[in-house]
Amino acid sequence: MRLLVIEDYAVLRDGLVRGLRDAGYAVDATGDGTEGLWYAENHPYDAVVLDVMLPGLGGFDILRRLRRAGNAMPVVVLTARDAVTDRVAGLDLGADDYLVKPFAFDELLARLRAVVRRRYDRADCVIRIDDLEIDIRARRATRAGQAIGLSAREYALLEYLAHRAGDVVSRTELWDHAYDEAAEPGSNVLDVHISHLRKKIDDGHATKLLHTRRGQGYMLGEDR
Repeated sequence: MRLLVIEDYAVLRDGLVRGLRDAGYAVDATGDGTEGLWYAENHPYDAVVLDVMLPGLGGFDILRRLRRAGNAMPVVVLTARDAVTDRVAGLDLGADDYLVKPFAFDELLARLRAVVRRRYDRADCVIRIDDLEIDIRARRATRAGQAIGLSAREYALLEYLAHRAGDVVSRTELWDHAYDEAAEPGSNVLDVHISHLRKKIDDGHATKLLHTRRGQGYMLGEDR
């Protein structure tokens, strides 16, 4: 999953980026509202963590512009404002959730998991595909009850494919949702990660679940 953090307080922003990356997310970040809007308009993030008080363009203005343009990506608003009227204003503008500073990082993670689940119409934290189970909360996978050792990137690719189970997902879309701007798009890193992921998921199992559709992309699920 790929996130955007728009927060002007550098200490908090850097801490969020480190924590979210440690949790396995691909993360882009900025402290400027105008730049943040550009990021949000030009990248398909799975969720945005948005501060209200920003230089250049305020968080509520960013939210208003995104929703008016029909951009429905999930937004979790962060603010030091704890007045009910501010919370109501953010939610009425289209925020999916709201956290008042200071907050517990684990709570932010839980809220991000929740808004991403809603985006992909998932009610449960566990996605089941045949005998493969992906636990979004614990960020681990098992097949036939056996744990699968995955790197952070392999897990990120698996989780996105699991949310889209049964769909053919293009290479571009996979890249956009599992890698941030620090990655090099011209490299073969995606091919390497998919190859390792396929071996870990399918080797030793009669039913293969990770399929390549030549010229189209990849699909997770039983072959059709």
